[in-house]
Amino acid sequence: MFEGHFGGFWRRAMAYGIDKIILNFISAILFLAGMLAMGLSLPAYTHGRDGGLVESLLSGRFLAFYYVMTVFIDMVYFTGFHGATGQTPGKSLLRLRVVQSTGYPVTFGVAFLRWVGYIISAAVFCLGFIWIIFDRKKQGWHDKIAGTVVQKIP
Repeated sequence: MFEGHFGGFWRRAMAYGIDKIILNFISAILFLAGMLAMGLSLPAYTHGRDGGLVESLLSGRFLAFYYVMTVFIDMVYFTGFHGATGQTPGKSLLRLRVVQSTGYPVTFGVAFLRWVGYIISAAVFCLGFIWIIFDRKKQGWHDKIAGTVVQKIP
């Protein structure tokens, strides 16, 4: 059982914010590349140069594809980093590491389960994340689901 120092809410929130900035940058590049690949431009999308029907269909498909890709990239980012090293770039900067409650490193399967737990933690007014403030081991719902804790690295 891990008995070290646990990463608190604010430090974890800042690490998550750093990770989301990185992911938003990647998503912006993906969005622009997708718009260019589909031959869409923002002025044409808003004004509808051909009556708007074709562009509406293309942009609707594009936006659905874009959303699926951003969720996929988010999953790969968090599962990959947590599974490989227990740290995302944000956690690394703030000297935090995800480990299993037993103290062993996180596997890719546990990392994926933890990412699924992120969705559950965010689903109801982010209560799963806020739970970190009140929990003795500073575990969010995603940590409890995956059996993980976030430790402070000295």
